[in-house]
Amino acid sequence: MDIIGKGFIARHLWPLREAHPGVTVLAAGVPRQHLPDSEHEREAALVRETVARCRRRGELLVFFSTVSMYGGPGCRGREDDPLVPTTRYGRHKFALESVVRESGAAHLVLRLSYVLGPHGPGFRLVPALVSQVRAGRVRVHPGARRDLLHVSDFVDLVDGLLASGVRDETVNVASGDCVDVREIVAHLKLRLGLEAVEEVVGGGESAFSHCPSVAKLRSLVPAPAAAVFGPGYHRRALDRYLRETGD
Repeated sequence: MDIIGKGFIARHLWPLREAHPGVTVLAAGVPRQHLPDSEHEREAALVRETVARCRRRGELLVFFSTVSMYGGPGCRGREDDPLVPTTRYGRHKFALESVVRESGAAHLVLRLSYVLGPHGPGFRLVPALVSQVRAGRVRVHPGARRDLLHVSDFVDLVDGLLASGVRDETVNVASGDCVDVREIVAHLKLRLGLEAVEEVVGGGESAFSHCPSVAKLRSLVPAPAAAVFGPGYHRRALDRYLRETGD
């Protein structure tokens, strides 16, 4: 496996590098919202370059997209739903998905939920919430929901999809335990033993519920790889994160 990138996702996928020959994983994309157009253009150029190389070499390209494109009216979070992404980041990734699918290269488009784990960037949802809880004030958006996935389980799911020979598909990679962000905050306060004032704010991209369906994932990945999931998974993922990061 050829892994392009040196960030959080690439680092955790590194142990799989000998497991899947003929696969290129593009893990060097734009990592978050609110970045300048130049960063989006950089990723688009990298996608075009990598797609051309994979097509030329006959390799399978794994492209990481996002569940952030879900959340519009009537959206069920299914891979085959008509989509109108609700965020700039979602629109950017959705456009790149089309580039990959229409390229003629063998591909696997994976729409990732909110992956958390050690060595993750501090601007991500859970590290940001931990910092806010420690500071004594947390901003919460009514109705906002997120699907958390621990990075170790993410790696197992990617491994399972590749081992099963899945290709030319778009698949949500998530836990299926999509919960109100206030439940995440409540569990963090419980585990950290801290109180924090919750400041309710409305509007903005953070207010959307990015809840993906995992029906397709469950049909494609061998049962043992998906056995850890179910109701309450987000609490286990958070507990593991806090142990691993020393928070």
